[in-house]
Amino acid sequence: MILVTGANGNLGTATLAALRARGVVAAGGSRTPDEGTRRLDFDDPASLDLADVSTLVLISAGYAEDDQVVGRHAAVLDAAVRDGVRHVVYTSLTGAGDHLGFALAHRATERLVRASGLPWTILRNGLYAELFGGLLRWAGNGVESAFGDGALAAVAREDLAEAAAIVAADPARHGGRVYDLVGTPVTAGQVADRLGVPHRTVSLGEYRRRLLEETPGLLPFQPPMLASIATAVRHGFLHGTAPDLAELLGRPARDPLAAAAAAAAAARAQAYV
Repeated sequence: MILVTGANGNLGTATLAALRARGVVAAGGSRTPDEGTRRLDFDDPASLDLADVSTLVLISAGYAEDDQVVGRHAAVLDAAVRDGVRHVVYTSLTGAGDHLGFALAHRATERLVRASGLPWTILRNGLYAELFGGLLRWAGNGVESAFGDGALAAVAREDLAEAAAIVAADPARHGGRVYDLVGTPVTAGQVADRLGVPHRTVSLGEYRRRLLEETPGLLPFQPPMLASIATAVRHGFLHGTAPDLAELLGRPARDPLAAAAAAAAAARAQAYV
């Protein structure tokens, strides 16, 4: 059986849907299971029962400090070894993302995956187009960002989910492979043009101030992570392309500009609710 972790998150949900659309039997695991998923809490060793799992799709358990993330991944990989899982598919971070504030946990987990002794495939996912659009801030009749004129090789989340499903459905074919799944470079200005509004660049200092002073609900590790995305895009570290995504999908990737614009438009609508 294929088990997808983080099944109630955006990428996990989409990956399960992509597997089932291909007629592949798969289950989902989550620390907050619903009727269609099983309990799988990386912080609770008693819940890490993988005895019936042949292929584990390990969706990164981010949204925590590095030591917590790496510890969680280590726990589930130990359970995979113990319970005889035959292949691990890990959703990591694009190779261009080593400058980002959340890269370390991904690279440390890649080491753990390789050291586990289990057959593996690593999917180095580019940043979501939906995230890029959602990070634009609406102000007056336009949008603002700290991205400047920098471009991001963004990817529609649905494409990353489909790529994960393709690999998980036939893991032996992809054993020992590292795929760099990035898309077409887009800029904040292009997103604004698609929306028919102006884009204004703010300084990185102003962006950091807003994160710290004007964005309620952020956890302590999140402002530096978000600021690292802004500066990496602004200074041209995340715009490189690679053929892996289209080759895995067997078709051109979805338009990331459309996905980013849709996310930005949804953020505007929500802001005015």
